[in-house]
Amino acid sequence: MPPNDLTRLDRLLIWNDRRRQVEAEFLVRPGPRDTGRVHRGQKMLTGEFMFLGYSVDAPETPIWDLPIPEPAFEETLHAFGWLDDLAATGAGDRTARAWLDEWIARYGRGAGPGWRPDLLGRRVLRLIDHSGILMMGTRPRDRVARVSLRVQARQLARSWRRVRPGPRRFDALAGLLLATGTLAGLARYRAKALQALEAEITATVEPDGTLPTRNTEALARIFAQLVRIRTDLEVTEAPVPRFLTDALERIAPVIRTLRHTDGALPRFHGGGRGATGLVDQALAGSRVRPTLPADRAMGYMRLAHGRTTLLMDAAPPPEGAHSTDGHASTLAFELTSGRRPLIVNCGSGRTFGDRWRRAGRATPSHSTLTLAGLSSSRLGTDGVIVDAPRDVRVERRRSDLSTGLIAGHDGYVRSHGLTHVRQVYLDHDGRGVQGEDVIATIETEDEPILDAALDAAGGRLPFAIRFHLHPDVEAAFGTDGHSFDLALGSGERWVFRHTGNAALSLEPSVYLDVGELEPTPARQIVLSSTVADYATRVTWTLAKADQTPDAVRDLAHGDRPVLA
Repeated sequence: MPPNDLTRLDRLLIWNDRRRQVEAEFLVRPGPRDTGRVHRGQKMLTGEFMFLGYSVDAPETPIWDLPIPEPAFEETLHAFGWLDDLAATGAGDRTARAWLDEWIARYGRGAGPGWRPDLLGRRVLRLIDHSGILMMGTRPRDRVARVSLRVQARQLARSWRRVRPGPRRFDALAGLLLATGTLAGLARYRAKALQALEAEITATVEPDGTLPTRNTEALARIFAQLVRIRTDLEVTEAPVPRFLTDALERIAPVIRTLRHTDGALPRFHGGGRGATGLVDQALAGSRVRPTLPADRAMGYMRLAHGRTTLLMDAAPPPEGAHSTDGHASTLAFELTSGRRPLIVNCGSGRTFGDRWRRAGRATPSHSTLTLAGLSSSRLGTDGVIVDAPRDVRVERRRSDLSTGLIAGHDGYVRSHGLTHVRQVYLDHDGRGVQGEDVIATIETEDEPILDAALDAAGGRLPFAIRFHLHPDVEAAFGTDGHSFDLALGSGERWVFRHTGNAALSLEPSVYLDVGELEPTPARQIVLSSTVADYATRVTWTLAKADQTPDAVRDLAHGDRPVLA
């Protein structure tokens, strides 16, 4: 039997708790702490349900009768995160109560997937958050809801150990710790839950506040969960353990270093930009004193001047079990100007099916060099990275005019004898980027490997340097035929140029965003060339054109870089 399924003893204990009809007694009511999305809540009220990239149009249909496109969709329903969206509309209280009542009638005896400890923890947390609109009346249904909440909280206290360590256990513990401080009769479970939380932080978060998966969005979610747990402890007047404060103080500087000027996170290794406002809210709630972002964190290098940030993946990808969402993205970068992303990676396609997920992990889906259409890291049949760059080096260079990075990786040495070396410099005013990509044999023993690869390929090996553009960027060939004019939504304009023996083209791309129903069409600039010698060099530049009136107005009205 899977460890998260209810056992016969579980069902007996749930039956007994229901039979006793003891209501949840609130010691305090913290109130909602997560901000829902108004537009999603409004759509639900009209019968359009949007979860995990799916859109289900089902007017006049209870949420529990929706068609289920995949198990994760149903799990999302049972976690009750949609309560935040309904509450955000200011008009969803009656609907929320009706859907809760129907859940209790259908699943409250222990049926359905929602009794898995992590889903149970997320649901208990939401039910307590929104208890003011869900169960604080004197009607019979309010009493039924309070009984059900107590039944669920007690089952969570018995079952949280069954969920595997990782984000799911954080979810279970967050719900349990809130319950122990807000509901009478559960305080005895708090000490064990805090001990488990400390062990989970130790096992998951590195001493420097990073994750071995190098997933920036996952780190932000953990950080937000820990902030929430500490806030709930304070609201319930429980002591905050030192290990929790220490963890927040370790993670906060990493999060600040990994943010673009628009506040978003870089899209590498399964992570997305992060939910709107999540990072801002968590950083403010952490009360960790802001410091200047560091030069690097979690294997990412940061360049930031003026209103421009550049974040580069300058470390080997994650290894072993930590690499199941890892990307072949070594030396790829993203660039943001003000609050407008310019150069991006395609992103994780996890919500669009396995085909898109695998495509999003490949090197061509990133803004870097690809040799002969091959990724710099290879995936095994189980999705784990099995062959990756072993030697990734990076140096920071500073001058009176710019700050730069010189980085290289050996991901193509074993197969082709070639090392990719990338130099990127950002001007101190943030208005210009100079780049150079070199594909070359570094050691003499690499040359025979390249010779053999060239012979097998008929004397020429193709390579491409890709610069994926955000969907909001409009690109057009420059009047000289050797450049691209790039227009951002703010009216700001950049110009891309190159030198060297490479063909310049504009090709289709996609932007894979978990908040969208399907992949968003985009464009990419591609520099195509061939390896015909022991070293091939291509240089390129990105330069901001004169500030347009629209961009100036956008800046004056709030299009400023995020400094928190």
